[in-house]
Amino acid sequence: MSYVAPIKDMLFVINELAGLSQVNALPGFEDATLETVEAILEENARFCGEVVAELNVPGDKEPSYWRDGEVITTKGFKEAFQAYGEAGWQGVQHPIEFGGQGLPKLVATPCIEMLNSANLSFALCPLLTDGAIEALLIAGSEEQKRTFLPNLISGNWTGTMNLTEPQAGSDLALVRTRAMPQGDGTYKIYGTKIFITYGEHDMAENIVHLVLARTQNAPEGVKGISLFIVPKYLVNADGSLGERNDVHCVSLEHKLGIKASPTAVLQFGDHGGAIGMLVGEENRGLEYMFIMMNAARFAVGMQGIGISERAYQKAVRYARERVQSRDLAGSNGPVPIIHHPDVRRMLMSMRACTEAARALAYVTASAFDTAHHHGDETVRKTNQAFYEYMVPIVKGWSTEISVEVASHGVQVHGGMGFIEETGAAQYYRDARILPIYEGTTAIQANDLVSRKTVRDGGATAKGIIAQVCKTEVELSACVSDDLVAICQRLSAGSKALEDVVDFVVANIKSDIKGVFAGSVLYLKLAGVVLGGWQMARAALIADRKLKAGEGDVKFYQAKIVTARFFADHILSQAEAYRMAIIQGSTGVLALAEEQF
Repeated sequence: MSYVAPIKDMLFVINELAGLSQVNALPGFEDATLETVEAILEENARFCGEVVAELNVPGDKEPSYWRDGEVITTKGFKEAFQAYGEAGWQGVQHPIEFGGQGLPKLVATPCIEMLNSANLSFALCPLLTDGAIEALLIAGSEEQKRTFLPNLISGNWTGTMNLTEPQAGSDLALVRTRAMPQGDGTYKIYGTKIFITYGEHDMAENIVHLVLARTQNAPEGVKGISLFIVPKYLVNADGSLGERNDVHCVSLEHKLGIKASPTAVLQFGDHGGAIGMLVGEENRGLEYMFIMMNAARFAVGMQGIGISERAYQKAVRYARERVQSRDLAGSNGPVPIIHHPDVRRMLMSMRACTEAARALAYVTASAFDTAHHHGDETVRKTNQAFYEYMVPIVKGWSTEISVEVASHGVQVHGGMGFIEETGAAQYYRDARILPIYEGTTAIQANDLVSRKTVRDGGATAKGIIAQVCKTEVELSACVSDDLVAICQRLSAGSKALEDVVDFVVANIKSDIKGVFAGSVLYLKLAGVVLGGWQMARAALIADRKLKAGEGDVKFYQAKIVTARFFADHILSQAEAYRMAIIQGSTGVLALAEEQF
């Protein structure tokens, strides 16, 4: 099997760090017991490892292709997606009333990670469908929910997100797709959308496009954008599929990675107008689309974690098998390269960053569940603020480290890593899109600065740092050399993060460009410190388990060692980030345009 899900680590994080027992106690989540969750994860791991992972390399070598307006996906994808839907995996976290399983986001999150580890290209179709489901749950009419949600949740239909146009990339104020009212409650849609993931394919009966467009006399800019449902096939009153809508794929993009995922150029309205239905109110489209985007951004963060885990597993296998050079401490002959210190350093970096990002994401998912289901309004608001602060970090930091982790994976393979046949290069190529789509790292960082830090004067960020400090107090009572060192690094890191939050809030009005010059570094600093916080919590728990004589000794020892490595090699970068953010804007902005 090419991919083996790290079930043990997932369950440790879910139970010990993300607080499954607290989530299980929330209304509606009574069935999410540890035993049930373990069974779900084991079954998902089997499906992902035995079915989806086996299509990863074939999809890279023989990707989806366009022919006469139709898209034919990689051999095996259609059957795998049908099995995915029939097993109920699309509906894990979605409402029971529409055919979902109604389980917590905390339970869905490791399932999402496993799917992305198994096959990033395949996983993109469920990812976009999840986003469409979330948008319709929040903003769709009752009729739209009844018509579309059961079919999306079952996997009979899939969903897409249509934002980008040739002239409108990240700046959605430039959207020009038109929506003309027809007097019967429908609209005709005209325009071109690009970079539409799974915008056309042969894996499902219908494709439900959610499309941003402008109605007549709409205000300019983002305030004049509305959201429309434009299905590939129109839906009859009885729920059956009707005639083909006037939306067609005119080409597919040729990409560096995720090649099996068809990235379509869609043309709306070339043959009389595509029929669309307004979602919610006119001119509130961007607000509704952000529901999809936030769901997708968290999911893309999970893609980063998934590809990191896959790259790490492959690198470890190769390092154990590849025999090269003598052991530095002396040996009679060549040894597997895992004996060499720098190979160990790379593998530990891959492992530590992946575990830190996983822990941070799962804790964030738990906060989402609490924010939506807890009985106390104050608790809900606190957790919602935590979740919103974390989403750009989960998306931005987890995807940035995935590129580094995958690059280390190539390096561990040496020259063979640069050769496609070994497979390490695919993870590197696939990972490179993750810091770009669904909002670049810079866009996530801008969001972290403006909406998540400045808007409340840094209150949410300071509240999170206060939680970090509580962990520092627990660590300070420990005598273990490892935990003492972790405490020192975490204390320095939290202080650096607090200084940067103060800097951002104090200077946003007087030196806005100077603040935003360090925005990506602020996001990375937050990821490093808060990821380090979760690793420190894991080390504390592992230390207690060992002292109590509980569980797997080697597993808990490895937890402490990995946390110590993260503290020494990753968390120790916090002060450098602090200095670059607070003092480094001059170098970013000093040159005149013509000097570049």
